[in-house]
Amino acid sequence: MSVLKLNYPVITLDGTELLAAGKELSEETLRELISSNSSSYEINSLADHGSIKQDLVSFLKRPPYNMVFADQGQVAELLKLMEGVNLVSPVLQSLDHFRKNDFYTYRHILMVFALSTLVAGDLIEDYQDRIREAATGPTHDIGKLCISPDILRKAAPLTRAEHHNLEHHAAAGYVLLSYYFKDSKTLPVAVAKEHHERTDGSGYPAGLKLNDRMVEIVAVSDIYDALISPRPYRPVAYDNRTAFEELTTMAETGKIGWEVVKALIAHSRRDKPHFSECEVS
Repeated sequence: MSVLKLNYPVITLDGTELLAAGKELSEETLRELISSNSSSYEINSLADHGSIKQDLVSFLKRPPYNMVFADQGQVAELLKLMEGVNLVSPVLQSLDHFRKNDFYTYRHILMVFALSTLVAGDLIEDYQDRIREAATGPTHDIGKLCISPDILRKAAPLTRAEHHNLEHHAAAGYVLLSYYFKDSKTLPVAVAKEHHERTDGSGYPAGLKLNDRMVEIVAVSDIYDALISPRPYRPVAYDNRTAFEELTTMAETGKIGWEVVKALIAHSRRDKPHFSECEVS
């Protein structure tokens, strides 16, 4: 397997360059980077940080999320799980940064966390322990700290060069979380790196075939939330049906797995069928 190479530098929120453009992300490179981090970070609860919990509750009440999260028992369970997610201070500071400077990304990060947690309850037997360990949703897009705000907020379609730059966020997130967690092998690190990979190997940054169910859940939740959300270059979001048609097409062509798509669709229906009994047309 070829070693991933950075096309752009990885820079922290305080402006420190961790790795330069052109650096290969070998295991040795990451070990050296992790060893260079002598900082001791505070660890705090995601739910207790700033207005995150209140913001998430507000987001869940908006269409179409209010249909997906119509079961208040599941909402209560989500918020309880959230209280068990503890993150190092630089990660929480990144959420503060996005809330102030790129509210779309902030909302998106929280909603991917919520959607992933919901679907994991259907598809992963020990999902409570994995969610507490992984905190995958609220960290998956941290690499966007390394992307120009002009690109993130651009009101017109991105050029090819800008899109290439945007794709850097996956590798950047891999580096940032490896550095902050002082471990390149954790599930949150894998999710940051691989949430744009696809089951057929057609994604980025490395063209890997997804083989971890939790990473796949975050990947599909990421796609779904992006489709149903207004974007600077697309002020009108997809409606729920059209978004699911897009996901269905991706599942039919082998880019994402059927079970994750069916689980999301099942939660969006009024009768809340079990995902295994959810018929998709």
